[in-house]
Amino acid sequence: MRSVFTLVSSTILVMVIMACGSDPSPVNDDPSSTDPRLSQITLPAGFHIDIYAEGVDNARSMALGSDGTLFVGSRRAGKVYAVKDLDGDFKADQVLTIDSGLFMPSGVAFRDGALYVAEVNRVLRYDFIEPRIDNPPEPVVVSTELPSDQHHGWKFIQFGPDNKLYIPVGGPCNVCERDDPRYASILRMNPDGTDQEVYVSGVRNTVGFDWHPTTNELWFTDNGRDNLGQDIPPDELNRVTQAGQHFGFPYHHATDIPDPDFGSKRAKDTTVSPAMELGPHVAAIGMRFYTGEMFPAAYRNQIFIAEHGSWNRDQKIGYRVMMVRLNGSDPVSYEPFIEGWLQGEDNWGRPADVLVMPDGSMLVSDDLTGLIYRITYAG
Repeated sequence: MRSVFTLVSSTILVMVIMACGSDPSPVNDDPSSTDPRLSQITLPAGFHIDIYAEGVDNARSMALGSDGTLFVGSRRAGKVYAVKDLDGDFKADQVLTIDSGLFMPSGVAFRDGALYVAEVNRVLRYDFIEPRIDNPPEPVVVSTELPSDQHHGWKFIQFGPDNKLYIPVGGPCNVCERDDPRYASILRMNPDGTDQEVYVSGVRNTVGFDWHPTTNELWFTDNGRDNLGQDIPPDELNRVTQAGQHFGFPYHHATDIPDPDFGSKRAKDTTVSPAMELGPHVAAIGMRFYTGEMFPAAYRNQIFIAEHGSWNRDQKIGYRVMMVRLNGSDPVSYEPFIEGWLQGEDNWGRPADVLVMPDGSMLVSDDLTGLIYRITYAG
């Protein structure tokens, strides 16, 4: 049902200035929030977490419009939202439903006044959306040239430095081969849907990618296959250095784990190893480079990854936001940035995406709670 608007009352939270300090160890000094769950969150010293928006059911990927509207996709909810901060107090006053009844519309992107939404099998475009938030237009169908498989079919989309729209197509399985070259790939196309091509292959299921702020190289997370063990293979952080590269799936996993069924079918030296191995089954999805100026200099141009959390281990792992530090283009560490959604074996939240805002703060979506958090620094 289109044009269903939900006005969400703001949660009034008292902001405090946190004590200065350079200690990088996690601290839990956030007494300001009225939501008791946030007292379980740990961040580095000087950082603060608050609730930016609530009632964003199954919030997944995020994109920012030109007037500050936050657009949010979903997976199981089938909805696309517009989140508005009307009074500039860094807390959303409205959550509006742009469209509903869609086929896993996880991916959202914004370009030239238009909102692009990726369903499993097609890409939609909502033209001049921001002036018409209260009466959204019928979408234009940009492309239907995508498979309809639901398994790993939900998508993250973003426009690259070349102004092309990048769209992943996951492997429609745990591990398998398919003749259609679109499977297990990242595609790219013109904004009008023309000239679709496979950009890179061998990508099992990426739901997050971004371009390095200085090199313009594409980096992406990839979720490892299941049923090889609780601790293998690790999820991956990958770096694309040229179009046409193959990143291993389904033949080779991580740095050097041949697939027991498909490993003999392709030589390892014809595939690209990950730039960094991440945790096993952490479900590393949304990722961005931090390009703002609010955080200390040591955080700039570093990679932040939302780990949705494992479902296939005896002991849960993930449910956090991690940071990968780079030395130039070389990852040198993989360390927690935000933790606390997982308490023992119980998790109350699942981070899905991260987004850097114009003021340098960072938003984190949570598709379990329907919350969007705002991370600030005041050290």
